[in-house]
Amino acid sequence: MITPAPIPPVFVVSAPSGTGKTTLNRRLVKEHPEVELSVSYTTRAKRQGEIEGVHYHFVTREYFQGLIDRGEMLEYAEVFGTLYGTPKDELRRLAQAGKKALLEIDVQGWKQAKGLLPGAVSIFILPPSVETLWQRLEGRGTEPLAVRWRRLMAAKAEIESGGNYDHFIVNHSLEGAYSELQGIIINGEKSKMSAANGAALCQDLLREFATAPWIDALRAELSKAT
Repeated sequence: MITPAPIPPVFVVSAPSGTGKTTLNRRLVKEHPEVELSVSYTTRAKRQGEIEGVHYHFVTREYFQGLIDRGEMLEYAEVFGTLYGTPKDELRRLAQAGKKALLEIDVQGWKQAKGLLPGAVSIFILPPSVETLWQRLEGRGTEPLAVRWRRLMAAKAEIESGGNYDHFIVNHSLEGAYSELQGIIINGEKSKMSAANGAALCQDLLREFATAPWIDALRAELSKAT
């Protein structure tokens, strides 16, 4: 009989861009060595300060496609023309190391992986409002309006599909959000917000997208710029 490959305790964290997901996850693995971030594959170029095999495995599009064709990817998605994905081997590596696996993937990726990870704990991080999210995107200060707008619309798409998670964390502050994330992953606690209320907040945020005057003003500004 073939013994199935071991699967470590898996925690999936998804969030729209600008909600602090990466900052929170990096802090968690730094303070808790029993937790390790899975290393994804990507087709984008390496950025300054990034290390191969630590931040990502940087590969060509052809190599990535080969992984897909051979069924070696747990999940993958294309974001702004770049492929990202989690290899199945990464979970085996973390299981052999005795680690809790932390997967930082988007909503699309979780839809693919959910059926393969029935015991995974899923967490969705949300902003308290769309306006707060936009302010955080503006605070980066390095991207033109068109790029920030594209990120905002990508966030909208994430929120539209984000109702199917076990836990919801609202990032009013990094400290508060970190405390909740740590409680869920390290101590097995429940999030302060129930899954039903988290799904309801997603709907509230979508209504803000649809009705907020400042979004119409942004759209008009973007139209003038183009």
